[in-house]
Amino acid sequence: MAITAPATLSSLVDAVRDAVAVETDWNGTASLVADALRAHLPSPDVLTPEQREGDPDRYVSHTLHVEPDGTFSVIALVWRPGQATRIHDHLTWCVFGVIQGIEHEELFDADGRGLGESDNFTGDVSGFAPPGDIHRVRNVGDTTAISIHIYGTDIGRAGSSVRRYYD
Repeated sequence: MAITAPATLSSLVDAVRDAVAVETDWNGTASLVADALRAHLPSPDVLTPEQREGDPDRYVSHTLHVEPDGTFSVIALVWRPGQATRIHDHLTWCVFGVIQGIEHEELFDADGRGLGESDNFTGDVSGFAPPGDIHRVRNVGDTTAISIHIYGTDIGRAGSSVRRYYD
């Protein structure tokens, strides 16, 4: 089921639509979509004040747009301090941009060995595609973090962007 983006996201959705229309591989698409997100990164006001509060028990996902043809979805994730994902990989390419706070990302190989880590601050945008997309993300700041994620699938149909979790 398609979800239409709020008007505040229309320029981002149009730019992502143009990016995914370019015929390239998943890494190329992730790079083009990252450029689109970088140019049209919204403010936290894309969410309501209630949505920006998050949940004390877990990070929260808000679906902002699902393209009618299923080629991409735009999701906002809200993380309170200390909240984290499990180690996981993805079904498809993914691009994210931090619009509030700090998100710490750890990268892993298929055997669970750490490959690197980075802090992503407000305004930072990154993208990746399988294989080589095994990671864990957490809020290492003292305030709520919010990020915009764009996945190359219809999240409503897929149910999640995660392909598998790792111990």
